[in-house]
Amino acid sequence: MSRIGKQIITLPEKTEVTLSGHLVVVKGPLGEIRKDFKPTIEVVVNGREVTLEPKSHTLESRALWGTYASHMKNMVLGVNKPFEKKLILEGIGFKSEVKGDEIVFALGFSHPVKVSIPTSLKVTAEKNVITISGVNKEEVGEFAGKIRALKKPEPYKGKGMRYDTEVIKRKQGKKTA
Repeated sequence: MSRIGKQIITLPEKTEVTLSGHLVVVKGPLGEIRKDFKPTIEVVVNGREVTLEPKSHTLESRALWGTYASHMKNMVLGVNKPFEKKLILEGIGFKSEVKGDEIVFALGFSHPVKVSIPTSLKVTAEKNVITISGVNKEEVGEFAGKIRALKKPEPYKGKGMRYDTEVIKRKQGKKTA
């Protein structure tokens, strides 16, 4: 039995869940999220409560039960309060700025690195802090990971791009004789 799957998801005010076949649509004050769920899990909406039940107790349905419950909870949270990730850019000469629908980085390469911003996300760059916010938790995390992969933090001086909660383990470096 899934502990997460058994929990009842309560819907806040101005939030509604609609089902059409396998497609689940969650609408809220900040927007809407659509997700296609496999038919092995049944989504039941009772007024302001949503529950998920497996149709059969196969290995696949038991594995997806808790996963889909987490997805549903994140969808409900996202349409009411946007998810946010912060990246910190450290290093001399490293810069970032948002120009229209793309973010431009100076990361020590011979050329500026340009990354286009998805339309569903909002990105701001102030000094060396890049803030990514959006309704869909998966899109926010995926885009933050894509940006972080451009210049991962190195362990000797800590230069590069890291999450605000990330701790970089530092190495000692060369010893002088």
